[in-house]
Amino acid sequence: MRFKFLLILVFLFMFLSLVAQESKMKKFKQLSAPEKCWVLFHSFVAKKALIIAEEARKITAEIKKDKLLKGNGNGGQIDAFRHTYWMARLTQQIGWRRAKSLGKAHEKGNFKDYKKHRIEDGVVPDKVSSDMDLFNNDVGIKIGKMTDTFEFKYIVIDAVKEGRCKIIKIDKNGNFLDIEENIIPIELLKGKWENEKCLVKSDWSD
Repeated sequence: MRFKFLLILVFLFMFLSLVAQESKMKKFKQLSAPEKCWVLFHSFVAKKALIIAEEARKITAEIKKDKLLKGNGNGGQIDAFRHTYWMARLTQQIGWRRAKSLGKAHEKGNFKDYKKHRIEDGVVPDKVSSDMDLFNNDVGIKIGKMTDTFEFKYIVIDAVKEGRCKIIKIDKNGNFLDIEENIIPIELLKGKWENEKCLVKSDWSD
């Protein structure tokens, strides 16, 4: 009887391991080619990086729900928070060099998505969005280097509100603005990697 119970436990453990492995493979397949390369070269910290990425998405969703920052997640304060928080936590957990290389791999993946007309967060990526992410990644790395705490949430919120991050200039109606604050027609944005969008400090308001 005891042997049967142990056998059932072994099979249960094997089944759960297969389920977990299948889930990991599914997530791996969803990554861009540059991100997959990063995972292969940093396999010993890849799981930790995945957990932090999921944590960053969860915390960002909470901030959006509580309306602690402005924007809908595409080019606004919420978007700036997500990348800054992600990099701060990665820096703390896997080191700034690995964090920075993962951030660059992610943006290279976005460029490939642009060329294939694939969307990220509901829109096709462009150069301005990529520049914004890379800038905010560096802010997050600085925070991760200087802050010896797990409570990054409010530290990053302050960084965004104080204008230390970058956002894309958008009016209250969600229209993208050029450097002279003219509304950029949608047809001038579709399918273009480089366009007239511009970056401003994250405390900018229309």
